[in-house]
Amino acid sequence: MTPLRVLILEDQPFQRGYLANLLHALPGVVTHTSGDAANAVAMCDLFDYDLVITDLMMPGVDGIQFIQALAAKEHHPKLSLVSSAPPRMLTSARLMAESLGLTVLGSLPKPVTQADMDALVAQLRVAPLTVPAMPADAAPLTPSRAQLRDAIAGGEITAWFQPKKSLDSGQVVAAEALVRWCHPTRGTLPAGVFLPLIAEQGLEPMLLRHILVESVKAQARWREQGFRIPVSINLPPHLLERSSLPDELLELTLSHHGRPGDLCFELMEGSTTAHVSDYYAGACRLRMKGFGLAQDDFGQGLSSVHNLVSTPFTEVKIDRALVTGCARDPALHGALATVIALGTRLGLNIVAEGVETDEELATLRKLGCTQVQGYLISRAVPADAFAALLGREGSVHPTPPCH
Repeated sequence: MTPLRVLILEDQPFQRGYLANLLHALPGVVTHTSGDAANAVAMCDLFDYDLVITDLMMPGVDGIQFIQALAAKEHHPKLSLVSSAPPRMLTSARLMAESLGLTVLGSLPKPVTQADMDALVAQLRVAPLTVPAMPADAAPLTPSRAQLRDAIAGGEITAWFQPKKSLDSGQVVAAEALVRWCHPTRGTLPAGVFLPLIAEQGLEPMLLRHILVESVKAQARWREQGFRIPVSINLPPHLLERSSLPDELLELTLSHHGRPGDLCFELMEGSTTAHVSDYYAGACRLRMKGFGLAQDDFGQGLSSVHNLVSTPFTEVKIDRALVTGCARDPALHGALATVIALGTRLGLNIVAEGVETDEELATLRKLGCTQVQGYLISRAVPADAFAALLGREGSVHPTPPCH
């Protein structure tokens, strides 16, 4: 087992020693401590920590300023907030840290118990590895429009699939298609690295069609195994300004022997149509063609209750901002309960994103959430790996007999 290196930043000596003792009880953990944020910043220059546990309310340089300094460094350890601050302050601090590119494993109110620390370290061990920052002297990723087109057409940019599990059966019941670039020299690149470039070059329609075809082909292979798996595909809402888009997507689906009812388009955050009429027209026509329709990232940004009740959605996806910490934060718990109750009354499939702990999973199950996805279930994987996952875990949507 590779040792985990953890830094504790806590200005109160008793609390600092107490947290260190909790970690010392766990095998394979090397613990360093600091009572001063400026000193902790310097320690992060000397050691590549796997996890930093920090208080917020400290004299001098406070926890917020420390997090901002941490985010500016080349190596980004995971972060956990431990504080007696009000829950909503902890939530704001977590959102701030995540917006700076840090991974926050949890916010723990004081007093922290041994069980809390056990769960935090267990979560750290299964968390995805931090992607190393690009060296300062590395050439930036600046592909031309032609290179991006070739990467899409040639299959370098392709669909990976993240499973969705039913909270009723515990089995895989659906998947979300996520974009990855298997770059010939830089390895596998996540969507956030290149999607803005694709948008700048006006290649989103081409990418949407490509991911649709990749998804339909993957579904065909899964059906050969005996599994019928609906797939969700991200769709930037501004593309609905093209009035013929629903017809084009249906034609493309049918030409590749796909089933509209097994595909769901997730209307993404971050864009909308210039005229609201195009948004509603496109949403209605997608549903009329038989496709499912999901409100993505509900709980942040442009999503709203009015939008949820006035658009013919079949699914609502609860943003991870409402999920992370929901087992401990009464405000998040109450917001989740309200959203899930509303989705249930509207007859929607309710999917929670970003589920990373057993406690979050148990909370969502109690509140009546339908499905979950996140690192606790599985990361996104290529279609063949998803097929192997189905073989291990099964599905509650077996392929119906042919007629």
